[in-house]
Amino acid sequence: MTFKLDGLRTGPAQVWGSVRLVPLIRDEPVPHLRLHRKVYQEPVSIVDVGDAYYVSFVPHAFVAAWSDGDQMPAASYGTRLLERDAEEALPRMAVRTVRRMARKAGKDRLRFLPLHLAVEGYLALHFGGPEIVWEEWARKAVAQGLSPRCEEAYLGLQVRGLEDALRIFEIHPGQCGVMVYVADALASAFAVPHPDDYRALHATLVEDLFGELIYTYGLLGAPAGDLSARIDDTEVRSLEDLRTAAEIQQEEWASFHDGVMAGQLFDEDGSRQVVQHLHGFELTRFLPSFALDGENHIGEAITDAEGRVAYLKSFRLSDAQVRRGYLLRRLAEHDWRLSATAAALGADEAALVLRLERAGFGYLLRQDVLDRYRAQRRAT
Repeated sequence: MTFKLDGLRTGPAQVWGSVRLVPLIRDEPVPHLRLHRKVYQEPVSIVDVGDAYYVSFVPHAFVAAWSDGDQMPAASYGTRLLERDAEEALPRMAVRTVRRMARKAGKDRLRFLPLHLAVEGYLALHFGGPEIVWEEWARKAVAQGLSPRCEEAYLGLQVRGLEDALRIFEIHPGQCGVMVYVADALASAFAVPHPDDYRALHATLVEDLFGELIYTYGLLGAPAGDLSARIDDTEVRSLEDLRTAAEIQQEEWASFHDGVMAGQLFDEDGSRQVVQHLHGFELTRFLPSFALDGENHIGEAITDAEGRVAYLKSFRLSDAQVRRGYLLRRLAEHDWRLSATAAALGADEAALVLRLERAGFGYLLRQDVLDRYRAQRRAT
């Protein structure tokens, strides 16, 4: 997957305990697109899904506004940009309430919850479930696929030190985004089109979602590494020499950060799904390869016609989420055939079925199939 932070450059980092914030700076704002925050007084939102209710705390939403045209954008299943009365049916899971996660906020505005469904439905968006009706899979799994509402995350308020860091750290001139690290583990990336947007949304990071690894690192208080620059004073003879040395250190830091610290944000073996284009902007969802030995980030991005990243929001998956994604990826690679998947993993079918059950996917299999393989495992 080829995807870079075009239009953004890395600024000097600031450290508070285990939290490191790396600013993303623009030389000029991205025109024709703005984001601002919408705060809701109601502490809880309830979505009627027919035979049940989905209850969700909604701390804030983002509003994307266009500066030209009279079209009203809309959204469905994560962040979506749609023309009014669009007839084309975009790929979606058969869940009828996902459109309600976004609201029209005017003729040129769209309200959406950042990464709300990207986190909850990251597996359902990537894997639709068994496409062939193998005898082992439950009828519900074939008809409806995976349920998206089964993920857990922590609010930024629960990540130790993050709130203090956001309150204390300086916002740089031209800053339009930030990379958040906890104990030098990349937690999330966030970028917006305009510096004023970032100033308005800077504090919302404490209401963002973070994975179990980031929460644990913050709880342990593991300190961030010392990455401060060193200038050889023996080579400095004037202010011009000092300025040149400082610029070299800034370039070296940016290169190190982009290539090493943030090098796995966009997985080369992952997938990039272009949702669609609207008013010269392209909405993209990116997913990792679910490799068990590396970082795995999901996210959404909006780029303009020149390829500049106007909006970016990412979430680092926990180890448990990666393991679930890995299992589904291997199943999808083998057309959801248990025997072929088990052989590829070097295991028998019983071990694979029990592994799926431990990962929370037991509901995809028929109950008699689960019982049979449990009995086989107990007998060995």
